[in-house]
Amino acid sequence: MNQNANHYLAEEKVGKLMLKFSVPCIMSLLVSSLYNIVDQIFIGRGVGYLGNGATNVVFPITIIALAIALMIGDGCAAFLSICQGKKDSESAHKSVGNAITILIASSIVLTVIFVLMKEQILHGFGATENNIAYAREYFNYIVIGIPFFIFGNGMNSIIRADGSPQFAMLSTLVGCIMNIILDPIAIFGLGWGMRGAALATIAGQIVTAILALYYLMHTKSFKLKKNSFMVSGKMLKHILPLGISSFLTQLSIVIIMGVMNNVLVIYGAASKYGADIPLTVVGIVMKVFQIVIAIVVGIAAGSQPIVGYNYGAGKYERVKKIYLTMIKAEIIVGLIATICFEVFPLQITSIFGSEDGLYNEFAILAFRVYLCTIILCCVQKATSIFLQSLGKPVMSLGLSLLRDFIMSVPLVILLPKAFGVTGALYSAPIADVVAIIAVIIMMAKVIKELNRMEKKTAGVLEGE
Repeated sequence: MNQNANHYLAEEKVGKLMLKFSVPCIMSLLVSSLYNIVDQIFIGRGVGYLGNGATNVVFPITIIALAIALMIGDGCAAFLSICQGKKDSESAHKSVGNAITILIASSIVLTVIFVLMKEQILHGFGATENNIAYAREYFNYIVIGIPFFIFGNGMNSIIRADGSPQFAMLSTLVGCIMNIILDPIAIFGLGWGMRGAALATIAGQIVTAILALYYLMHTKSFKLKKNSFMVSGKMLKHILPLGISSFLTQLSIVIIMGVMNNVLVIYGAASKYGADIPLTVVGIVMKVFQIVIAIVVGIAAGSQPIVGYNYGAGKYERVKKIYLTMIKAEIIVGLIATICFEVFPLQITSIFGSEDGLYNEFAILAFRVYLCTIILCCVQKATSIFLQSLGKPVMSLGLSLLRDFIMSVPLVILLPKAFGVTGALYSAPIADVVAIIAVIIMMAKVIKELNRMEKKTAGVLEGE
């Protein structure tokens, strides 16, 4: 297998490389985000807003599964890119083999845990008397696809790092298209409701997993061997720390959703909106937010192989240029998103079903308040992934936890005590402002370190 398969990562123009890797990555992540959103659109029109509320209650188990997949997949992808830059082919194939073994084992264990703890999970994430029946039905089927979902998403990151972002995009896109086709057939044609939406989703996840398995027989920069799959503690120590930021970022989303859902139900019940309207609306806002984050993470994660390779090859000036280009792109995405959410909140909400009165009133408020500082969030998310690409898991993790857990969770709990159910909406803007300050401090330190390493490398070369 050619160790120099990805040498062009250190030679091509940065903008051209980012387009090549980021666009397919964005498409892959967008498609992944669309799975649940497509279900919500069809459920909203076929079952009603209580059905949508039920999907919001079940959605956290998908995020937990994604957290496992990304911890292993992103961690392996980051390490694989660094190995490619260092021309370390032995570590490359072993890292992928170990990742595959852990992906499969963890997916089985997680599925069993979900099945055994169904009722605790549903009630823990804010199920109400009105939507619990819908939530149980959706959960019973969606949990079947968890192993396929974890394997497909974990492999997606590795496939991109191997230099095949187009295939990674294709494997996810095919699965999503199948879901979109089957959703209306199962929900409306067969009259299966929540069960139909879940089965359509599972069908797409299976197709994506099969395509990922096919790719393993056609890799570029590494070749799997029998000993690749033997789990090594030493290898996992390289992989998992690099993916821990992705894991905790997703896990923090689960925690914030659990806290948020319960807060919305409790304080919503005491407001004019009732419990179900805030629960459903904020769930929709979070799903739309995930679309923007898919683009943001797609730009940064798509750049990960480029950053990792150049960092491993000692091209530090190029690493700084990649970061600057990445942040410019993220700011543009954030500006466009801000305009959409502030100007067209009602139109966006109507995509998920037509309601009126208090439902629309709360939806407009939720979009305009909760997502008003999304541009700052875009920069923070991209920087966290950039730090992960440099092999700095502690800094990456700290930045992710600061915004998504350390700030958000206490704010969601405390603000409603003073301002009622609408107070929860202000948690995100405050957390974003604090996180961007941390970004500035951390990146000043990282840029200084890169400058020092660049000078050291230049001095060595002059000495030669």
